[in-house]
Formats: sequence, structure tokens, C-alpha cells
Amino acid sequence: MHRMALYLVLVAALPLAILAAALPANSYKAQGITALDCDGPIGVVIIALPAILIYAVGTILLYRDGSRRLHRIAALCCLLVTLAVGWNFIAAVRVSYGDASIEACA
Repeated sequence: MHRMALYLVLVAALPLAILAAALPANSYKAQGITALDCDGPIGVVIIALPAILIYAVGTILLYRDGSRRLHRIAALCCLLVTLAVGWNFIAAVRVSYGDASIEACA
């Protein structure tokens, strides 16, 4: 029964994860404007951290329960979602703390 609850949480958090993976690291660059985004990665961080935590815990819990093949496949999917969201999170932090951003946004 607790695995069903875990699957329901993962399905409910999927829109959050998709949004976290799709948000641009620099909103101006996404619009085609060559400017620095001095707001920082807060827009990505607020959405990405809960998604990373939910899917990382989902990966661990589903992988530990390896009695069924379905759990292993779901753990792999959770890992892929975690990596996609983490990649965007790291990109946002790198843009925010780059040399040009530090000088221009200080």
C-alpha cells in the first residue's frame, strides 16, 4: 500500500518536475535578448529543489524494493527526471554566479 502512495506522489509531482526542467536559466536569453538576468536562479531553485528531493527519494525507495521489475523501471525513470531537473538547476546557478554576472549585477 505504501508503494501505491509513493507512485501517487510521484505522479502528482510530475508537473512540478516538468516545469523545473523547462524553466530557462536566463529569462532574457530565452526571449532572445542578450542581457544578464540579475534576479538570479531563484525562479528555478524554488521549483527545482522540491522536485529533485521528491524524485531522488523516489529513486532510492523504488530501487531498494527491487522485487519487481516495474519498481526498477520506475526507479530508472525517477533517476532520469532527477538528472534533468538537476541539470537545469546547475545551469541556473552557473549563469547566476558567472564572472560577467558578478561584475554587472553587483
